[in-house]
Amino acid sequence: MNITAFLDSTYLKTPSQAGISEEETRQKVYRLTDEAIQNGFYEVMIRPDFVKEIKDYLVSKGSAVKVGTVMGFHEGTASTAEKLVEAEKAITDGADELDFVINYEAYKAGQKDLVKNEFVSGTKLSVDNGKVVKWIIEIAALTDEQIVAITKDIREWAEANFEENQLPDIFVKSSTGFYLTEDGKPNGATFEGIELMIQNAGKLSVKAAGGVKSPEDAQKMISMGVKRIGTSSALSLVSDQEIKDGY
Repeated sequence: MNITAFLDSTYLKTPSQAGISEEETRQKVYRLTDEAIQNGFYEVMIRPDFVKEIKDYLVSKGSAVKVGTVMGFHEGTASTAEKLVEAEKAITDGADELDFVINYEAYKAGQKDLVKNEFVSGTKLSVDNGKVVKWIIEIAALTDEQIVAITKDIREWAEANFEENQLPDIFVKSSTGFYLTEDGKPNGATFEGIELMIQNAGKLSVKAAGGVKSPEDAQKMISMGVKRIGTSSALSLVSDQEIKDGY
């Protein structure tokens, strides 16, 4: 199975998180982009600050690689208004895909109306501008029952507010890769979590992000029905290498 077209090659660490300079971070983003061009990855997933220059760089190279970026990253607790401002700038800068971290803490606290409004507003802005939109639910922060419930709700909100032909461009995404877990528990996609998402997403697409550590894992995820895989180790995956570190 050729997995390259499913891969969103990802670098989302800030300089302070990585312990490197702004310029070193920029160099990492450009290396990621060059790898995506050379290997035919679907997308580069980068911080909003880099969207415009990387989109311009890809256009200058005549590349079909897409540019994705994140809203409300990584905690998801920013207000709906703040996330929409981030999304509007990303659209202006040329982003092809917008990955929102849904306010899963508000959802867990029973504030469904807040989360629904965030979802509908962010999705409408995205699809009205011809963008793919993904909603990160952070499965490591949820119980199995909560994974099922939030995926079902996202599906129902999508079906009630958007056209059927728009649904495949609305994703439920597993993880940020930045959530801090205890006792060595996985902080990204697991087969069990992804299965629950796929079973309840209906016609929405599912993205597995983080925790895909080998080509075999990637192939299994795709066979399960995943439409995209987010990884900071895309080159290792297509080189048939098991990933020891990375997102």
